[in-house]
Amino acid sequence: MEFLSEALWVLLLGSLLGLELIGKVPPTLHTPLMSGANAISGITMLAALTLIIKSNDKLPLLLMGSIALGFALFNVIGGFFVTDRMLSMFSRKSVQRKVNR
Repeated sequence: MEFLSEALWVLLLGSLLGLELIGKVPPTLHTPLMSGANAISGITMLAALTLIIKSNDKLPLLLMGSIALGFALFNVIGGFFVTDRMLSMFSRKSVQRKVNR
């Protein structure tokens, strides 16, 4: 039970630190931060899967691992959509349309 308490403290402090850092980032840096967040979320997915596998049917650990996996997947998928949208802005079709105008 002590491990669960420590893990929840780390989650709480990490969430508050992340909220503070993201709130102070100018909008022009959000896209590079998204790619970094995707890399970190990939590591989080591996850690969550490890926690799920090693939970030994302990419900709190299984639940925490599942929630972490869900949030990490949400972040990675959202990051891919944002990256795809950003890259479509720089495709050759949009450049040719601007030249033809």
